[in-house]
Amino acid sequence: MNASARPTGQRYQPLDMLARLVAFDTVSHKSNLPLIDFVEDYLAGWGVASTRFPNATGDKAALFATIGPQDRGGVLLSGHTDVVPVEGQAWSRDPFTLHVENGRAYGRGAVDMKGFVALALALVPDFLAADLKTPIHLFFSYDEEVTCLGVVDGIAEMGKSLPRPRAVLVGEPTSLDIADAHKGIRTFFTKVTGFAAHSSKPHLGASAVHAGTRLAAELVRLADERETQIDASGRFDPPYDTIHVGKFQGGIARNILADRCDLSWEVRTLPGSDPEDVPARFAALSQEVLARMRKTAPSAAIETVMSSDVPGLAPDPGSEAETLAMRLAGRNSTIAVAYATEAGHFQRAGLPTVVCGPGSIDQAHQPDEYITLEQFSAGEVFMRRLMEQCRA
Repeated sequence: MNASARPTGQRYQPLDMLARLVAFDTVSHKSNLPLIDFVEDYLAGWGVASTRFPNATGDKAALFATIGPQDRGGVLLSGHTDVVPVEGQAWSRDPFTLHVENGRAYGRGAVDMKGFVALALALVPDFLAADLKTPIHLFFSYDEEVTCLGVVDGIAEMGKSLPRPRAVLVGEPTSLDIADAHKGIRTFFTKVTGFAAHSSKPHLGASAVHAGTRLAAELVRLADERETQIDASGRFDPPYDTIHVGKFQGGIARNILADRCDLSWEVRTLPGSDPEDVPARFAALSQEVLARMRKTAPSAAIETVMSSDVPGLAPDPGSEAETLAMRLAGRNSTIAVAYATEAGHFQRAGLPTVVCGPGSIDQAHQPDEYITLEQFSAGEVFMRRLMEQCRA
C-alpha cells in the first residue's frame, strides 16, 4: 500500500499508551476483553488486521497481528495482558492510574509487562511507515500469571493460519538483558477423600489427613533428594529442581478421622530435567496409600489434577532470536532467570525464543510497582532498532 493511502489512526506517545493499558484492570481472575477490544480497535484504525484466540469460556482472549508483509514469518513480540492482584498490598496511589514521578512510572503492570506491550503498540505507526521487509508480529496473551496457557492456541496456528515466526522475543522484564534459560514449572492439586470415624476406632474409617501426610512427606523427601543433584552450569539459583508443598488443609476436629485433605504443590525443573519423574513417583505412592485406605474404607479416593504446565526454556546458542536480541540490546552474553515465562511454549513448538524486555523483575508483583523512565526509554530504542533491522 502506498504510504499516503494508509489509514491514519490515533497516535499515542509510549507513556500515554502505557497509561491507557494500566487503566484496564486485567487481574488474572478478571476478563481482559476490554483491553483486547481497545487494542483491536487501535490496530484497525491503522489498517492492521488482528486475530483473536478466545479461551473456553469466552471471557478472555489473546490477540495476534502482523505489521508488514503477510506472506512470510518475521519477528514476534510477545507480551501478556494480565496482571497480579493488588488486594492486601499497601499501595500509596491508585494502582490502575499511571503516576509518573521522580523518573518512575507507577502502576500495576507498568513493568510486568504492560510497559513492553505499550512500546510495541505505540510504535505501530512508525513500523507501518518503515515499509518493513521482514514483518513484525504482535502477540498479546492472557493468564500468564496463573497458567501460561493463554498462548497455546495461537502458537498451534503458527505455520497454519498464521505466519510462522523466525524469532520470538518475549518481553518480560530483564533490564534488556538476554535470558536464554529458565526453569519449567508444573503445579498440582491433590484431593484425598477418606471416611470419618471416631479417633478411638481408626479401623472403622480412613484418615485423609494421615494419607495426605504420607504424600506430603514423600514430596519433602523428593525435594531433599533434588538438593543433592546440582546443576553444573552455575546459572540457576538455586541450582537444582525444587519441590514445594504450598498448602495442606484437612480435618475438622482432633478426635475425628478426617474425611478430606487437600494439597497444593509444585515442581520447578531445570532445562533438561525430566518433568514427568516427580509426578510419576507421586502417582505410584498415591496408589499404595489408597490401597491402604481402602482396607478400612472402600470409598476412599485420591485425585491429583495438574493445574498448570509451563515448560522450561533451554539455552539455544546462536539461535536467530538470541543473535537478534543481542544486536538490538547491545549485549554479548546471556543470563538465566529464576521465574517462568511463556517462552518455553514457543520453544517447545520449535520457535527460536529468548526473553528480553525493559524494567526489572524486582519491581514486579509489589505495591507501587514501577518501571523507570530510563528503562522505558531504552525499551523504545530497542524497538526502533528492531524496526531498522526489519526494514533492511
